Amino acid sequence: SPFRNCRTASPFRNRALQFTRTTAPPPWQEFGRIDVLVNNAGEQHLAEDVAAMEPATVQRTFRTNIYSQIFLCRAAWPHLKRGASIINTSSVAAYSGHPQLLDYSATKGAITSFTRALHMAAITSGIRVNAVAPGPIWTPLIPASFPDEKVQGFGTGTTMGRAGQPAEVAPSYVFLASEDSSYISGQSLHPNGGRVVNA
Repeated sequence: SPFRNCRTASPFRNRALQFTRTTAPPPWQEFGRIDVLVNNAGEQHLAEDVAAMEPATVQRTFRTNIYSQIFLCRAAWPHLKRGASIINTSSVAAYSGHPQLLDYSATKGAITSFTRALHMAAITSGIRVNAVAPGPIWTPLIPASFPDEKVQGFGTGTTMGRAGQPAEVAPSYVFLASEDSSYISGQSLHPNGGRVVNA
């Protein structure tokens, strides 16, 4: 399998825009390079309207969702070689917005723009940069973010009438990490239950 040496690693933690190494050694120390970088950290916090947004929460959301992607790409860059793939996690909220997730939607829009810009900067190095923009997916983030009554109907507004499962999103990442997507860069895949978005 081309992924037999796949290693899941989180070598950096975000604290006040400063990234410090954890006790786990970064993967490039063992393998000498990074073939696939997936930026998947994220958090969201409901606010009834813009006046209800707490500045500290907004800053934390931006640090986790977009600053972490920028600075992790910066840290990994010297270890990404020709043929490597960067995959950023965006969201359908980048395209449709969410009235109670204003800062979250803004960070996801930033991720989409960052993906496109980094693609332009990386393409001459032979590094592909893409994003996955899921719709409503059952993850621990959902019950942690929404009240019970909204969790009950989560995802029912999609064309397919249900939320997706993580196993239905994972193939998008595998595809973008593989050579099957060798002619794709600067793009976003949309496993979102059938919603048509203007990409």
